[in-house]
Amino acid sequence: MSEFVLSCCTTADLSEAKFKERNIPYLCYHYVLGDMQYVDDLGKTRSMHEFYQAMKDGAATKTSMVSVGEYYDYFKGFLSQGKDVLHLTLSSGITGSYSSALTAKTMLDGEFPDRKLYIVDSLAASSGYGLLMDKLADLRDEGKSIDEVHQFALNHRLNVNHWVFSTTLEYFVRGGRISKTAGFFGSMLNICPIIHVNADGKLIPGEKAVGVRIAQKRLLSKMEKLADNGLDYCDKCFISHSDVPDEAESLAKLIEEKFPHLKGKVEIYDIGTTIGSHTGPGTVALFFWGAMREDHSK
Repeated sequence: MSEFVLSCCTTADLSEAKFKERNIPYLCYHYVLGDMQYVDDLGKTRSMHEFYQAMKDGAATKTSMVSVGEYYDYFKGFLSQGKDVLHLTLSSGITGSYSSALTAKTMLDGEFPDRKLYIVDSLAASSGYGLLMDKLADLRDEGKSIDEVHQFALNHRLNVNHWVFSTTLEYFVRGGRISKTAGFFGSMLNICPIIHVNADGKLIPGEKAVGVRIAQKRLLSKMEKLADNGLDYCDKCFISHSDVPDEAESLAKLIEEKFPHLKGKVEIYDIGTTIGSHTGPGTVALFFWGAMREDHSK
């Protein structure tokens, strides 16, 4: 096994057990719920259900990314042990975390000139970020070098497809993404907005579906069209959700029936408190390997 540290942040929205199983250490983001500050620690301090219930009850949320100082101390801990590090950040299209990690790297490069510290912008979010980390852990465990895994991440991060729907427009209104009037009529019509992540790692609202079942079928059709090998897709598939387990599980069942060659069962995770602060409860997100996202930056 190749000896290097592969790490990320809790915004990869995997469970603590999964991070431990894959030997992926992580850094925690922070959030404010009401007037209290918490660590985004995968639900250990405050359960995901409690967090989303507080949002439903009207509590305001605010998030803060990992600071330069936190990155510096975290990376230095590994480098001082003589270990090389490959760290992936949450998409730069969502947060400035990538820039903070690069600043910490610059500070450390002079202190540890014989060590490798690679920082990669995942251009991914939630369990899509987690799906990428899981693949990189496979490569590491196969004995690939840090340079090989680093290059794979750069070459294939845009092959992680993200398709999302929300069962409520309330948090789109709260975040100012749609007007109160549009939110009111959209809610009356049971509209579920469908969102994807583009090549710049940004959340892009697109089509709308009427009702959860139609939204699930739209995501299923996206996977059928875009997944590697279509219906013969034979890699992993992750789903994350914000306190709507039934909707996540029913989508997983549809996928397992439609794609018989999946690598194992669909893995379902919670959308963590950082991402969930912005999506609100009622969100379901689907992630799979497929066609490269169009590069809108060119």
